[in-house]
Amino acid sequence: MKLNKLITAKGLIFLLIFSVLVFVGDRINFSKLVGAENQFFTLFQFFGPVAGAFLGSVVGVLSVLIAEVSSYLLLGKAFTLVNTLRLLPMLFAAWYFGTKKYDKVSFLVPVAAIILFVAHPVGRQVWFFTLFWTIPIIIKLLPKKYGERAFLKSLGATFTAHSVGGAMWNYIVPMTPAAWVALIPVVIFERLLFAGGITVSFIALNTLLDKLDARTKSDYVSVDKRYVLFKHAA
Repeated sequence: MKLNKLITAKGLIFLLIFSVLVFVGDRINFSKLVGAENQFFTLFQFFGPVAGAFLGSVVGVLSVLIAEVSSYLLLGKAFTLVNTLRLLPMLFAAWYFGTKKYDKVSFLVPVAAIILFVAHPVGRQVWFFTLFWTIPIIIKLLPKKYGERAFLKSLGATFTAHSVGGAMWNYIVPMTPAAWVALIPVVIFERLLFAGGITVSFIALNTLLDKLDARTKSDYVSVDKRYVLFKHAA
């Protein structure tokens, strides 16, 4: 989707809705990040990647970046190294969620994360932690009728974000191999929750935007009719 298609009534409506959700979500902490003070996963994790599905990968990533930076500014967050780098995982998750078929970025990002993690002295001792990051690769390799399902795309997107964040965290936050091992059950629990939240958010926004179609006739925001609730009778 071209950038100029975001500058439409419907595109701006989506960006406004999404930005409000990001602002609210960023204010509600879900769980603490291990190894750093005052760093949390927030409710943003439950819907962040979906912008890619509605606006396309490129514009979806841009909308996530705009929403994240705006939220940071409104919340008065300092643009420290950690805070700035934490913008990146959701951008790649939005890209992943917005692609409907094989694309190099969706494969290369988790592969690069695995290589970087294992290249680190600590990461090398817990190389098996990176098996989580093969999930987005495997999902992209599935037949389309499976790989395009909302929950699997959500799972791939949240583990893409996890791969980017995990690889960076290994270099910027000192952690022991034991700490990474202790995170394994936490990762499973959190990522399944995030994937479920992304799926629900995707269906809810699909339904909302489908209703807006009746008032704003355009195709600038893609709606997946398979995930629209309360469909109108033909």
